Amino acid sequence: MNREELLVHPMAYMQPARVLDGLSAEDAARRIPGLPHSVVEIAAHMVFWQAWFLDRCAGHGTAVPAHAAEGWPAVTAADWPQVRQQFLSDLQRALEFDKEGHLDPPIEFPPMNTYSIADAMTHMALHNAHHLGQIVTLRQALGAWPPPAGSYTW
Repeated sequence: MNREELLVHPMAYMQPARVLDGLSAEDAARRIPGLPHSVVEIAAHMVFWQAWFLDRCAGHGTAVPAHAAEGWPAVTAADWPQVRQQFLSDLQRALEFDKEGHLDPPIEFPPMNTYSIADAMTHMALHNAHHLGQIVTLRQALGAWPPPAGSYTW
């Protein structure tokens, strides 16, 4: 499986861009009672970790946050357009490693020093898949599903 299929055009679930498409800033920031995060908060969390993984892959040893809360940036409805765009841009940035043929080198920084860049991309894709599924469920609960291009019918 190539990285583009894994990160941007998956076969097993809806494309990330489509999952986020057509969601208003107001709906992205709405909270559902009893649930801990809004869509924009989950997307900002994915942006945080994508940047962390991509920095590591590029040779920058950004420290692992001391607490999980540090990976959940504070965001509001006003941040939605930028958060959405950054998430999608970082997916494209990840594909550059594949195009440049830089997937085999190991990552030099613990705790990922047993990972190749390809391993890091796979880890990032799995993390995104988990949270994109949460976003689909939140959008369904908000009545903001399906996205404009439609959804799978099975």
